Amino acid sequence: MKKIEEKLFALQDLQYRDFHSRLMPDYKKDFVIGVRTPALRKLAKELAKDKDSEVFLKELPHKYYEENNLHAYLIENIAKTFEEAVMLTEKFLPYVDNWATCDTFSPKAFKKDLNALYDKTLEWMNSSHVYTVRYGIVTQLQHFLDVEFRKEMLDIMAEIHTEEYYINMAIAWYYSFALIKQYTATIPLFEERRLDKWVHNKSLQKAIESYRIDKETKDYLRSLKIK
Repeated sequence: MKKIEEKLFALQDLQYRDFHSRLMPDYKKDFVIGVRTPALRKLAKELAKDKDSEVFLKELPHKYYEENNLHAYLIENIAKTFEEAVMLTEKFLPYVDNWATCDTFSPKAFKKDLNALYDKTLEWMNSSHVYTVRYGIVTQLQHFLDVEFRKEMLDIMAEIHTEEYYINMAIAWYYSFALIKQYTATIPLFEERRLDKWVHNKSLQKAIESYRIDKETKDYLRSLKIK
């Protein structure tokens, strides 16, 4: 652990730490080293070949934000099967304590069994842990809004009612992409006002900001805003 910590501090960029800390106002700056993502990913690739990584993955919870992200990238590098990817991810998720770590990783091995992954996202979205729920939502966004899209998820997501900001933001992010990629299936939810007001309006805002939606559609989406 000390050896890996020293490697992280050797990559420290104080300006980047100050900038990135502002993006995570709920996270204590003292626990942010300040390592850029490309450097972290490179380190993860190097450590994945070292037995020290196995020890590191067992040493939870970690102290620093970058240690958590390094853990996430190690999972991406180490997991070769779907089962291994899920096992390592589920051991780690209870210790994820911020949106940036939550959103930064998605093992390639997940793609080896998308049906099983879909079921896993349902489990994660039913968790009592904020960032496990968010991870399930983000995983849906990443893998199930194109050819693997299932219309039922629009209804399932609409049943999540919470005051948790980071969950609601993920839901809004999901629906904004659904409006971009699956417009015909998604627009009735907004016309019928089936989402919580904040999620409804934030989803529309994010979709309107996209360059992938034409002006006429954006004008219509603006008309659906709940005042």
